[in-house]
Parts: sequence; structure tokens; C-alpha cells
Amino acid sequence: MSVLQEKLKLLPDSPGVYIMLDKDGVVIYVGKAKVLKNRVRQYFHNNEKPEKVAAMVANVADFHYIITRSEIDALALENNLIKKYKPKYNILLKDDKTYPYIRVHTNEEFPHVSITRNIKKGGKYFGPFMGGISCKDILEVVASVYQVRLCDTSVSQKPKKPCLNYHLKRCLAPCAHYCSKEVYDERVKKVLSFLDGNYEEAEEILTQKMLSFAESEEFELAMDYKNKLQMLSKLKLRRITSLNMCINADIIAIESNGLYSAVNVLITRKGIMQGGSNFAQEEASLTDGDALTAFIVQYYSTHELPQEIITDEYVEKGLLEQFFRDNFGKKVEVVYAKQGVKKQLLDMAHGNAKEYLDKSIDKIRHKNDMTIDACRKLKKVLQLNKYPKRMECYDISNISGVDKVGSMVVFVDGEPEKFSYRRFKIKTVEGADDFASLQEVLRRRLSKLGTEEESRFEKPELIIIDGGKGQLSSVKEIFDEMNITDIDLISLAKEEEEVFTLGREESVRIDHRDYALKLLQRIRDEAHRFAITYFRSLHSKRTLESVLNDIEGIGKKKRIALMEKFRTIDKIMDADVDELSACEGIGPELALRIKNHFEEKL
Repeated sequence: MSVLQEKLKLLPDSPGVYIMLDKDGVVIYVGKAKVLKNRVRQYFHNNEKPEKVAAMVANVADFHYIITRSEIDALALENNLIKKYKPKYNILLKDDKTYPYIRVHTNEEFPHVSITRNIKKGGKYFGPFMGGISCKDILEVVASVYQVRLCDTSVSQKPKKPCLNYHLKRCLAPCAHYCSKEVYDERVKKVLSFLDGNYEEAEEILTQKMLSFAESEEFELAMDYKNKLQMLSKLKLRRITSLNMCINADIIAIESNGLYSAVNVLITRKGIMQGGSNFAQEEASLTDGDALTAFIVQYYSTHELPQEIITDEYVEKGLLEQFFRDNFGKKVEVVYAKQGVKKQLLDMAHGNAKEYLDKSIDKIRHKNDMTIDACRKLKKVLQLNKYPKRMECYDISNISGVDKVGSMVVFVDGEPEKFSYRRFKIKTVEGADDFASLQEVLRRRLSKLGTEEESRFEKPELIIIDGGKGQLSSVKEIFDEMNITDIDLISLAKEEEEVFTLGREESVRIDHRDYALKLLQRIRDEAHRFAITYFRSLHSKRTLESVLNDIEGIGKKKRIALMEKFRTIDKIMDADVDELSACEGIGPELALRIKNHFEEKL
């Protein structure tokens, strides 16, 4: 009897979360269960399963579980583990993208209006705005029509000098005491009404201004107001006339094709359709209800909760409503749409999800080739100790030892995790010593392991160095010095794209068409880009002239010619040989020398 069958016999009758792992110990699926014994065994019964479930089960080498007090707790834990492990067979919100809102700071004596992506206590929020509607355009109308302030300047007893917005008739200047609180409050009421979807007054005022400017032949200003009116027309078209204007609802639907799933989220606020988002992934829940319930919890961990969630009846209504009460202290009604305008909206969400799924299948397959499958291939080809779930790549950038910087970029399951990127200003190395600079950077980074900071700087399975055997050896010295034995270390040399490892004398050459090599190239190039971006931000503080002094063959006259033509160091670095040759006194030979100088040093 297999180990899995033995473990299946020992499953408890408790609620909890189960975690599926592949042969490399990588988490590939996380699910929650009301009764662990019943749910987990369903995956391994010999009965016919959906294709997506069968594909996942074929890759399961082990599983473990965590017992929870209730199904509500299991739902919360499932969400946390999905975010932690990013399993291949769960629907994932990769970017946790949030949309902009307009905030009226009604908690202030003289409220100002601003754009934000974070919902906090205090003030009134309108949005989210998406799908081609710009918050900046809406604030332009607010300023032009109602003249409330867009700045956060404090309004104190001592009057301030009014700014340009007052003179342009875009602000009543309460900071200069040019209007009373009563007058300003009346304008704020009108702004709130406008943002609630009552556009008639604003439309009338904008039309009057457009016609007035056109009559006085100030055509640019007239065109500006015409554009504002067109933006209002777009907003009006989004109003769903048969939907109660008091209702704030999200409409969520899932579509599956047997192997892949896509979710569409449509957002309505005050009866106005704000837009929508799509999410697609290989997904291995036993039912669409499981998948969609888990998705909803994950989605609202980073998005504003509406008053209603309109969805299909297979979603766990009572469980979700209780979860939102317990975890957010907010009453949200999960509505099963069966008829009327809400059913029409749900049908629209299903249509969007299906169209997105049909268009995304090839992208999903290709993405797997370039990410998770490429990571697996790297483990095999390079004989790594572990599946390289978290990879960190390091690069050094400088010109002649000046403004030395290091970069660290992070890929998880073959995809960039940009919030984990770090940059280093080299502090202890004199001159252009890339080996010593790498050692400083790695020593500083690895010193975080085993400390309280490791939660912010998670241990990688693989570290990649941009360079050849020399760079690899210099970092190996730091590994030995700090007794690092459980992280794989390789380097990638650019000229021949050779991979150097600690376990082999000879380099490893991976076929140039192989996604495994393409993954290494992507992370190496990203580290290089990130290092150069930081270097340039530091180096731009230095004069262009001092940099050109280091290039043989460039005297005062040619230096001045280059400075007059290109103005900045960035433009010289980005110029090709023909553009450099066109500069007075710089021929093809010297242009090539300049180009090579910057490429060698960066």
C-alpha cells in the first residue's frame, strides 16, 4: 500500500486546509474542506474526475493538512496559504492590482478632493474608476465647475497667499480666506452629488463655458471644455438605468473548459458600470463553487468590499457572508441572480469570462513553459538540490569605479516579484572591483538570514550571479565564510550564455531555444536593467564632462561637441554608433570606442 493511501486512511473528520505537493516538494494546490476526510479522498478515488483535477492529481506526490476550529477559519487559512505559496493549480491574483478612487476629505473643515488607491477611515470615496475613465479628468471637472480645492494645504486662521488655481478660477481659495465656510460647504455638497452620478449641472456649466470661449475665439480653451463634456458622456453611458442607484455591487462569474478556468469581476457603483477585470489560471478545484469561493476571499483581501456580490448559486453564500462579518466587520450580501437586471449582469460577466478564457488558453500554456516548467527544467539540467521556487539574481554597475551600485531582483516560480527587489550602494570597495563589490552585496544580503528580518528577506533556493567563473568563485567565498550550504549558486556568462555551477568543472550549455535558458536570461537582464537604472540615478548628479574625460581620444573640443548635441549622459549611453558618429569631430572609430566604453563599464 502506498504512502498516500496510508495517509488517506488517517484523515480526520474535522474542517481544515489540505496542501498538495509534487515530487519536488513544491506546493501545487491548496484547498479548504468542511470535512477533510471526505474532501481529500475525493481526489484519489478511482471514479472519473474533471480533466483539470486529473491533471493536478497526476502530479501529487504527497499532501499534508492543517485542522482548523471551523470552516470559516479554514477559508481564511486557505487564502493566506494561497498568497504564500502561489500554487500552480489555484486561481491567482498575481499583481493584486488596486484601482483608483476619488476621496472627498469630508473630515476636514474645508474638504479637499484627491485620488487614492487605499481606502481608509475618514472622508467619502467614489469609484473605483477603470476602463478608460481617468480620475485626473474627473478632478479637472471638479476644479473647473465647482472650484473646490485639490491641494492638501492647511486652512488656518492666518490667511495665505492664493495660488495660481484661484486666479485661473479653479479654486475658491479658502486658505486665503476668500470664501466663507457656508459658501464652500455648498460647493462640496454639489461635488458629492456630481460624484454620485448627477452630471446635469456640471454638463450645463461646461457647455456654457465651451460656447463662451468659442464665441470669443479662444478655441483651445473651447476644445478643452469639449473634451470634458465628452468624458462626462462616457460616464453617463455607464449608468445602468434599471439598476437601483443606491446599490454598490460586484458581479463575479467563473467559466471553465475542463482544464483551465477564468473569472470575470464587473464593478458597479451607484448604478454605474465602472469596468471589470479578468483572471485566468490552470485550476484544480473539484467544483466551480470551491474555486469561486476561494477566489472571492482572495480578491477582497486587497479590494474594497461592495454592499452586494452578485454571483451563481453554487457559491457558498452563508460561509462568505459570515467570513466578511467576522474578518471585516462588514455586512455583505451574496446574491444569487436568477432573473431581471442582476441576471443580465451575471450573464454579461459569464460572457466576459468565457471570451477571456478562449483567448487566454495559449497564453496560459506558454506562460507555464516559461515559468514553472522552466524552473523544473533548471533543477534537472543544473542538478540543483531543490526546485528553485525563489531565485535571486545579482549584478554590479559602475563607470571606472565611480558610483558603484548592486542590484538584487527576485523571481518566484519563474515570474518577477518586484516588491522584493533591492538595490545596494557599494560602501567598502575602492575602485572598479566587481568581485569585491559582489562580495559586499552578498554578505549584506545573506546576513539577513536567521534574523528577525528573514520574514522580509525570505531565503532563496537559488542565487544567480551575472558573470563567469571568477564572479562565481568570489561569491562562493562568502558562502563558505557564512557557512551557507542550503542555497544553490550559479553564474551566467553573457558572451556564450554559459552557466557555471559549483558542482562541475566545465560550464553547462543549455540550448538557446530552451525556456530554461530564456528564464535565466530574463532574470539576468532584469538585474542588469535594475542596476543600471539605480546607477544612472546616482550618476546623473555628476557632470557629463567628468565622465567623458575617461575616454581616450576625447579632448576639450570633442567633449563640448558631445555635450551640446546630447546634453545628458543617459542620451550618450543610449545613442548608437551612427548617432555618435554624426556629432562634430566624432568619426565611426571614436564613436565605436565611446559605445564600447559604456558597455564595458556597465
